[in-house]
Amino acid sequence: METTAVVMHAPEQLSFSRVQLCEPAENEVVVDVTCSGISAGTERLFWTGRMPSFPGMGYPLVPGYESVGRIAQSGQRVFVPGARCFGPIRGLFGGAAARLVVAEARTVKLRDSEADEHGVLLALAATAAHALSLEGARLPDLIVGHGVVGRLIARIAIALGAPPPTVWENAPLRHDGAEGYTVVAPDTDPRRDYYSIYDASGAAGLLDTLIARLAPGGEVVLAGFYAEPLSFAFAPAFMREARLRIAAEWRPDDLALVRRLLDEGKLSLDGLVTHRRPAAAAEEAYRIAFGDPACLKMVLDWKGHA
Repeated sequence: METTAVVMHAPEQLSFSRVQLCEPAENEVVVDVTCSGISAGTERLFWTGRMPSFPGMGYPLVPGYESVGRIAQSGQRVFVPGARCFGPIRGLFGGAAARLVVAEARTVKLRDSEADEHGVLLALAATAAHALSLEGARLPDLIVGHGVVGRLIARIAIALGAPPPTVWENAPLRHDGAEGYTVVAPDTDPRRDYYSIYDASGAAGLLDTLIARLAPGGEVVLAGFYAEPLSFAFAPAFMREARLRIAAEWRPDDLALVRRLLDEGKLSLDGLVTHRRPAAAAEEAYRIAFGDPACLKMVLDWKGHA
């Protein structure tokens, strides 16, 4: 089988290409993709060539882990968190293609009434939920960054009963869209008594600034992905007995929490997808997704491709 996919050949070099698909095994299904999201975190690092090395890293690769489509064999609508089905082309994370071969157990059923764009956001919502559900973690007093993950952390925290957090954002274009909480520029916030700070910015140089804003015994939760080594001055952290937590990939329980909050009407995914482009315009879409501060979430439309 063949399909059409976005292929990154090197940093800032991609094509919209025909690629080989692996034949499905007995436990696998073929998914015809209708849309997929572009991650402003991990995919940006692949795009710029700044992704730290880890197993499976390399070019050429098919990016993406936020795909929605239908299982060809049954017609069931599903969310797919990426696939590895392109032979010699690496699948990191392998979701930006018109057709995927994936283990059926990795798919997540969607109702026909659910919007494609909401399905695309499930991975980021589960990522936000995972950061909030770390063992012993406090719900946030302060969130750093008002991108999609920062907004989702705020929305889920409020849905779980937390008081509205403060959100820091430097870009004035991203101050809009707060739902029940306040967004401020960091230099206008005088507080230095936050017990729980969630960093969703991915900026490696912020730790000293965040530690200086902690109350004694407070913690910083790293909910972004960081290309550079992180470091901090020991003395201020020592004085506050500061704690540091790192949130990794989401798990099935995190996705189940998100689905429950959505079903109960406590969580909304509206207003997070701001840009859409046909999949054939992928190069333009990637440049907008990573270069335009007004772009919170870019979605590629795969309809009409196979």
